[in-house]
Amino acid sequence: MGTTYHIKIVTGNFQGISGLKEKIEKRLDEINAAMSTYQKDSEIRRFNAFNQAGREFKISEDFYRVMKTAQAIYRLSDGAWDGTVNPLVDLWGFGREGPKNKIPMGHEISALLSNIGFENIEVLKPGFLLKKRAAVTLDLSSIAKGYGVDQVADTIQKEGFHNYLVEIGGEVFASGYRKDGKLWRIGINRPQTDAALDEVYTVVDLHNRAFATSGDYRLFFVVDGIRYAHIIDPRTGYPISNGVVSVTIIADTCTFADGLATAVMVMGPEKGLDLINRLDAVEGLIIVEQTDGSLADFYSKGFKVLK
Repeated sequence: MGTTYHIKIVTGNFQGISGLKEKIEKRLDEINAAMSTYQKDSEIRRFNAFNQAGREFKISEDFYRVMKTAQAIYRLSDGAWDGTVNPLVDLWGFGREGPKNKIPMGHEISALLSNIGFENIEVLKPGFLLKKRAAVTLDLSSIAKGYGVDQVADTIQKEGFHNYLVEIGGEVFASGYRKDGKLWRIGINRPQTDAALDEVYTVVDLHNRAFATSGDYRLFFVVDGIRYAHIIDPRTGYPISNGVVSVTIIADTCTFADGLATAVMVMGPEKGLDLINRLDAVEGLIIVEQTDGSLADFYSKGFKVLK
């Protein structure tokens, strides 16, 4: 997944964690084997190379579960989240080839847009995908990391532990309580380019819930005084310009929270907040950078912060 993970477990008097790390890493290896774009032989890499429309492609249960959640977020967000957007991300210089620090030509964007669209992939019965357009490709990095968090949490739970915190690359699931009996407390980074990596903007309590944050303040370039960040609107082919610099979502699963945070970044504060407030058991904080550089917070109805 190209990142680190961090786990805290509160053990009982007679509980040990022998063998748990190995089980967790085995589970992460399985998820990477399905959806890592870093591994040449992963399922997703083979799917992307499968240049045939109208033919079934067999996938694992992990891949299928993520695709079902991805499909739901794509539909809920009216296409603001789209797992096929990566060719545009690469074109803008935010992919593996590194920064280009220049704006692509309009015809280059238009040429790629014809093969962008999650509706070009059918999620069939469990275990199969189908391409409607042979050239369409997938990158699930904005949702698979959250799935990894959920699966690690599930592994820990099955071993009989109920008080723990799982974090992979900033996405979190918190179960039960800390060692001192208090709720787990999670910090949200200050979403500004001059902020330290560990500078906390605000804090939330988390109990048996997932937490994911998406931001555009770390990866960007500037041309003629305009900042172009790595969050691309898949419907237009251009980076978002709605002022949103950070979105935090709290939900039942980190898979859903992870994907929805990216979707709301693209949707903007008004439509994004409206969607969050319509979803059961989902809360969110949208942070917008004003024209004077100050930050404005937009909370969902039930979002609670600790200053």
